Amino acid sequence: MAMAATPLQFASTTPIQKQFNTAKPHAFSSLSSRTPPPLSLRSMPPRARLPAAAAADASVVMESERQTTAATPSKTLPFRVGHGFDLHRLEPGYPLIIGGISIPHDRGCEAHSDGDVLLHCVVDAILGALGLPDIGQIFPDSDPKWKGAASSVFIKEAVRLMEEAGYELGNLDATLILQRPKLSPHKETIRTNLSKLLGADPSVVNLKAKTHEKVDSLGENRSIAAHTVVLLMKT
Repeated sequence: MAMAATPLQFASTTPIQKQFNTAKPHAFSSLSSRTPPPLSLRSMPPRARLPAAAAADASVVMESERQTTAATPSKTLPFRVGHGFDLHRLEPGYPLIIGGISIPHDRGCEAHSDGDVLLHCVVDAILGALGLPDIGQIFPDSDPKWKGAASSVFIKEAVRLMEEAGYELGNLDATLILQRPKLSPHKETIRTNLSKLLGADPSVVNLKAKTHEKVDSLGENRSIAAHTVVLLMKT
């Protein structure tokens, strides 16, 4: 005997896809689906917003201050070092003055002032240590008042500038280069006078003399040169 087929029935008539769509989204999936809004000046607080011109000016000022700080040397250095050099021609008819002392010789320095090569390079060494212009700029040979002037005037001014800046002489080392005359008999007199002009103890002032082994104008007794290194110490 045949039996009538009973149609299949589901517990729910709601489509499966619809059931998933009606489920509440997970919090993480909701966050990940959101796109952050683009950064805008309008979203920034008032103090964080600057006009374009003001921002550019601020950038320039900051860069200028950085460069100035890097380029400006400290004014409170505990010590400063300076080097001086000078050279003069030796010509007949001029006195030879070294360190403020007249040295017997058949030639002397041709110069606008008295041509004291040692004092000139000592002045330059002190000015250099202080970061000041050289002797030719402070006492130009185009100024008639320095014609034939004693170089002790230049030394006194250099010492004044040194003391005004708050420094004193730590020590000085000078080298004279000339073929003639021999300076051995005069070295101590020159050193003592140089110390006096500097207001320094002779123990911190050193003086050496070298020939130039008969090479070029120095070795041929046609010129004289000097080098000086100074150490200045903060008072």
